[in-house]
Amino acid sequence: MNNTDLVSLALFCFVASITPGPNNLMLMSSGLTYGMRRTLPHMIGVALGFMLMVLLVGLGINALFAIFPWLETFLKIVSILYLLWLAWKIATSGVVRRANGSSGKPMTFMQAASFQWVNPKAWMMAVTAVAVYVQASQFALDLAVVTLIFGVINLPCVAVWASFGTLLRRLVDNPKIMHAINIGMAIALVASLAPEVRQLAALVH
Repeated sequence: MNNTDLVSLALFCFVASITPGPNNLMLMSSGLTYGMRRTLPHMIGVALGFMLMVLLVGLGINALFAIFPWLETFLKIVSILYLLWLAWKIATSGVVRRANGSSGKPMTFMQAASFQWVNPKAWMMAVTAVAVYVQASQFALDLAVVTLIFGVINLPCVAVWASFGTLLRRLVDNPKIMHAINIGMAIALVASLAPEVRQLAALVH
């Protein structure tokens, strides 16, 4: 992988990681609801879980779709249902006050890492990165570079979204307004599923 490819890969990683998607919307909601400190395991789970996903996709898990086409449809259905459930949880979540910050249950490290496998945007990012930037002639090195660069760039990007949620938490001291913001993020999360629903409809028909 030459310098031009590295710059292109880094730019792709940044754009893919910083733009809105299920991970970022959920992290923003977590920062708003629980604060930055309690959101840290969620952030690290996203970053490391996605690195593992890129690595395993590169090692051939994605090839299972070619062998078992029904797996793609099944994954899309599970992804949509799970994300709809998460949107409902975000919309109905109560705001955890600073005075009793021990209440509430933010997403754990393992939950965030596992979530990548039902996250449509994560699949798109991983498959695209491996297909475009991993060459057969230097497979192991390219895959290692793609995985590492995603890890280096993804964590600061998801931290920005969690920090923005935390900033809103500090600026807005009205529980009703904070709850309305969570509802807005839940609606945005559902809206982000539109491409996935269209693809599923195409697969079914």
